Amino acid sequence: MADLRREIERRRTFAIISHPDAGKTTLTEKLLLYGGAIALAGTVKGKKNSRHAVSDWMEIEKQRGISVTSSVMQFEYDGYCINILDTPGHQDFSEDTYRTLMAADSAVMVIDASKGVENQTRKLFKVCVMRHIPIFTFINKMDREARNPFDLMEEIEKELGIQTYPMNWPIGCGREFKGVYDREKKEILSFTANGGSKAVEKVELSLEDERLEQLIGSQYRQTLVDDIELLDGASYEFDMDAVQRGQLSPVFFGSALTNFGVEPFLEEFLRMTTPPLPRVAGEQEIDPFSDVFSAFVFKIQANMNKAHRDRIAFLRICSGRFEKGMEVYHVQGGKKIKLSQPQQMMAQEREIIDEAYAGDVIGVFDPGIFSIGDTLCSPGQKFQFAGIPTFAPEHFCRVTQVDTLKRKQFIKGTTQIAQEGAIQIFQEPGKGMEEVIVGVVGTLQFEVLEYRLKNEYNVEIRMEGLPYQYIRWIETPEVDPKKLNLTSDTKVVQDFKGNLLLLFANTWNINWALEKNKGLQLGEFGRS
Repeated sequence: MADLRREIERRRTFAIISHPDAGKTTLTEKLLLYGGAIALAGTVKGKKNSRHAVSDWMEIEKQRGISVTSSVMQFEYDGYCINILDTPGHQDFSEDTYRTLMAADSAVMVIDASKGVENQTRKLFKVCVMRHIPIFTFINKMDREARNPFDLMEEIEKELGIQTYPMNWPIGCGREFKGVYDREKKEILSFTANGGSKAVEKVELSLEDERLEQLIGSQYRQTLVDDIELLDGASYEFDMDAVQRGQLSPVFFGSALTNFGVEPFLEEFLRMTTPPLPRVAGEQEIDPFSDVFSAFVFKIQANMNKAHRDRIAFLRICSGRFEKGMEVYHVQGGKKIKLSQPQQMMAQEREIIDEAYAGDVIGVFDPGIFSIGDTLCSPGQKFQFAGIPTFAPEHFCRVTQVDTLKRKQFIKGTTQIAQEGAIQIFQEPGKGMEEVIVGVVGTLQFEVLEYRLKNEYNVEIRMEGLPYQYIRWIETPEVDPKKLNLTSDTKVVQDFKGNLLLLFANTWNINWALEKNKGLQLGEFGRS
């Protein structure tokens, strides 16, 4: 039991979120570099470069130099066992991103110092707030021209509704970037461009040190003294409880590309985050340190290894210890199963494991029995974790197969990709599967769907854009959709579980449906 507690206490599981191009993948790789998980950070700069980001594994990602699927990576650092959930930052990302945040205990928000809070950051931040998870901010690219740090802090507070506390403070930016001042240690960490090597040169000086003026110049020294005085007098107090409730975000300035400020950030982050927290299952709270094993499925990925046509279910372990070959109870399936081929991932690289603990993320072979949100636990237990929300898609397309003889492959491909959570599939009641309506959170997923159906299932498709922008789940029981009073450009559809939904072209149509159908209840989220 002491071993179990010790192993779980050293676990840290977090997601990295950002808008496209803020430097999230670069930061992820630098963290892996410090953990010794990779010897050389890849580059996502040039699409022709043969060194692709470690966390990008799908061919389409390597071609475009972006992440479109969520990756899971584990490494050791300073006695901690760290699980990073790397989410796609591309604006045309998928619902997979939202779900991955459900498996994290905290989030690192990467912000571009010249652009500030961007649209994608807002969306992902909402999910973190919904879960009350701690959010740490890394303001990146200080070695380029950047906005005033006070303006950046104010924007984060105003746009995202969270208080901020700068853990360090930048001195200049771009070519004039001199380093950062560590507010707790009360010393300067001087910046020297070093081509991004792992060891960053440090010159640590206090504000009072006479050599400081020589190092950063009298103007920057005076600005720094004034800024720190203002921060000490006017900024929020540091409150660890507020950080852990997701109400105060510790902020760090640095440059992931040049490796500056990454290791101090990692050390502080590990010091401030907690081991895995209890998870709610119905009326009870499941203690991570319990010797009862429990986990939930938050992601399913088919064909990670094209040669094997395999399907992997990603589990977030919530309590206890996992052992290779152990028998577990699949709550939704109502039966005992053996989890085969337990693996840990480094993007597409895999390693068969013998054990894992609460906080870890593992992949297991899925013969087609798992769905997103399923609960697994020790035999004799029957609790169930709360389902993962199904987020409303924002873009819709009618999809049909070109070759009608490939109907079987078309159904299999669209169904499997939908089960992974990359797309949502709807049908018009009474119509077959020859034609489906696909809904996605970001339009890139249409391209991914077309690419994967062709490459993995040998099916070519036609896509026709539809004018709908909003979807609502019908929450009123036993509604007859034929009797609803709806506008001509509102469509009734159903999902694979038979739930009825309405597609709307605009908000006026939503209001019409609610006003003209007394007692009709519509929901913005479904449950997986």
